[in-house]
Amino acid sequence: MRSKPETQSHTAATEPLSSTSMDPIFPLLRILPFGFLRPPKLRLKLPTLTLPSPMTVYALVLLTYFMVVSGIVYDVIVEPPGIGSTQDRATGSVRPVVFLPGRVNGQYIVEGLSSGFMFVLGGVGVVLMDLALDRNRAKSVKVSYATAGIASVVIAYVMSMLFIRIKIPAYLR
Repeated sequence: MRSKPETQSHTAATEPLSSTSMDPIFPLLRILPFGFLRPPKLRLKLPTLTLPSPMTVYALVLLTYFMVVSGIVYDVIVEPPGIGSTQDRATGSVRPVVFLPGRVNGQYIVEGLSSGFMFVLGGVGVVLMDLALDRNRAKSVKVSYATAGIASVVIAYVMSMLFIRIKIPAYLR
């Protein structure tokens, strides 16, 4: 079989756009205004954007993480109260309640913020333990970082488990 000649596609690609256009006004619009109008020569300087420091990026990521795990989106959509209240059966007095009991998929605003803070505390503890492994630091600083990191992770875990047990009384028993 003979192949098709490539001259047709080559000539179509080299033809000017005005000759292939079906619109008769298009060539006039390309030539007419630019025949006497000239664009000005501007000497604009582009703004120089510097990258943020690593600590700024880390702070923004940590703040975003806090907002996500705290349930800010839920709080904006559902608009729950900041803190709840319950009436004591024996005395009849009203007591404040921080955790919404019995509902896993619901929360008060303070409950979400305190849980989010515990998650962030655990994450900061992991970062501190990572900083304790740096060989260029003094031994006392490494011990301080490691101690603070381990304490942060342990406190965050214990408090998160306490929050879950308050929220769901029969959890893991």
